[in-house]
Amino acid sequence: MSYKSTFSQVMRDYEAARDNAQALLEARKAEVYKNLPEIKEIDSKLAKMGAGLARLAISGDTLGMENTRNEMGRLQENRLFLLEKNVGKDYLTAVYRCNICQDTGYTDGRIRCKCLNQRLIDEYYSLSNMKEVLREENFDTFDLRLFSMDVLPAEGLSPHANMQTIYRLATSFVANFSEFNNLLLYGEPGTGKTFVSHAIAKDLLDSGRTVLYQTAPRLSKVLEDYRFNRDQLSNPDEMLAAVDNVDLLILDDLGAEISTVVTSAAIFDIVNQRLLARKHTVISTNLSPAQLESQYSERLVSRFFGNYQMIKFFGEDIRVKKKYGSLRM
Repeated sequence: MSYKSTFSQVMRDYEAARDNAQALLEARKAEVYKNLPEIKEIDSKLAKMGAGLARLAISGDTLGMENTRNEMGRLQENRLFLLEKNVGKDYLTAVYRCNICQDTGYTDGRIRCKCLNQRLIDEYYSLSNMKEVLREENFDTFDLRLFSMDVLPAEGLSPHANMQTIYRLATSFVANFSEFNNLLLYGEPGTGKTFVSHAIAKDLLDSGRTVLYQTAPRLSKVLEDYRFNRDQLSNPDEMLAAVDNVDLLILDDLGAEISTVVTSAAIFDIVNQRLLARKHTVISTNLSPAQLESQYSERLVSRFFGNYQMIKFFGEDIRVKKKYGSLRM
């Protein structure tokens, strides 16, 4: 499955869930009607009285309406008593996976339910093989022993001390997520930027937040497909809607994408829109602040410097160090 077909597949699953809930309800109703014919009789009376209530309202018969409502209330109380005594009061209530949207994916007809947002994010993560990654890369597996305690003269502190600070900043970002903040993680490859992004994502997903992780090259491809091949895509807005609406967008490896006028403008629009909507964003890049200024527009870079907490990573390539098992105790 690709991103362009994910939404359709998810919505088919929602439709199947509604059908299953309705089939279960009908089966239970048939069972109850067979074993408790009194319930069937009450439901029949309630249906007739409901239709009659509408006619009384049209005719303006307020006394008749009051009497009908009173009788319907009495029947409903008797129905509830019989259900609770025999099968449980909720036995004839549809069993949905999500009671908020009743497995439609939407509330009020057009607002996406939180369950649909999270389901789409889960699917996007599956496409990116992120779930397995998050089992390995999270705050519980954060290993400070990998970072040298030797002070680097150019930085004035050791990679180990720097990562201690970064760990506190990252966990604070998660703990205080209700306070609007954005992070820009920069530094040489292999110094821990992606690992920290994954750890942040894991904790927020576990707390019920919606998170979308995407690399800049992959997002650029989505943006180009949207602009030039939109007519050939099914539900072309879905990926970009997720980019705009998730609680946290993680944009990894900024600067590795093929830079074009289209992608640069689109990345600016995403960053700016999320700032205006006060939606959190974490960006990682191998580029220095000076390199960001030379590669991207002044408008975009000013958003970074003015609205993102800039966090520098430095030290040895941890991926190489982990591969060869060199731990500094």
